[in-house]
Amino acid sequence: MYRRFLDGLNYFIFGDTASNNNRRESGNELGDNSRFEAERSDEHTKLISDEIKAKWENEQRRLKTNVIDLDADVVKEMRQAIQQGQEGTRQFYLGGVDISFVKGDDVNACAALVVVSFPSLEVVYEDYDMIKLTAPYVSGFLAFREVDFIVSLYRKVQQNDPKYTPDAILVDGNGLLHHRQFGLACHLGVILDIPCIGVAKKLCQVDGLEKDEVHIAKIKSLKKGGDTFPLIGDSGRCLGMTLRSHNTSINPIYVSIGHRISLGSATWLVHHCCKYRVPEPVRLADVNSREYLRNNFKPDKLLDPTDD
Repeated sequence: MYRRFLDGLNYFIFGDTASNNNRRESGNELGDNSRFEAERSDEHTKLISDEIKAKWENEQRRLKTNVIDLDADVVKEMRQAIQQGQEGTRQFYLGGVDISFVKGDDVNACAALVVVSFPSLEVVYEDYDMIKLTAPYVSGFLAFREVDFIVSLYRKVQQNDPKYTPDAILVDGNGLLHHRQFGLACHLGVILDIPCIGVAKKLCQVDGLEKDEVHIAKIKSLKKGGDTFPLIGDSGRCLGMTLRSHNTSINPIYVSIGHRISLGSATWLVHHCCKYRVPEPVRLADVNSREYLRNNFKPDKLLDPTDD
């Protein structure tokens, strides 16, 4: 039903017109990217009427009431198993999702789901779909562009290989760290009703959060993998956590609640998934989806090269 709602809404707004903007919401909306990209985002925002924008915002507000920022039982079980050295008592699985784009192509992309065992982080399942994105990217509304394809991948593993259905999903994007505290990780988590975590490589500058001198100084204070500091907005609410994910990576990542998990557990879980800067489920979904594009679509110049 929700898929039909999104399909109908997108067709009504855009017809068969695709986006020219391939930026991801995991990035800094207005800061680190160029003025040119910000202007392009503004151009696509103009494609959305005030009426449609209001409908999308209302949908976000409606779904937002279902967000749970407490640990689901499976999250508690994961933490307890690791902390008590009982990893073998039950096998846990984590999913990573990402969508990779073809540079210079406005439509074709690859949606990826990679499932790893936890805590061993061995790949047990992977699936890739070549997709056509017909809705433009509009800042703050990434889920209306991408969530349908991610849900489809989740439903496939649930149906075709249910033993590998993820206990939690890590999303290349934001959760509560969002303009209306309802980013892609929240949207996906509420639709699937499973634990979801937002993991972003750039700071989403909302609620007074800025990548200013103070923020940069705090980043420099993170001396080792696992060090953190909270992201507290002008509202006084903690919207996420800045995490130095690995000893060898000086650039942090930004962790935020999606659904059915606390910020403390989300940060703990992400850190335990990091062999490099980006947690393995998301990193593998990114790397493998771009490789899938190289092998299945030409030209092979892809966006968003792997970070360290």
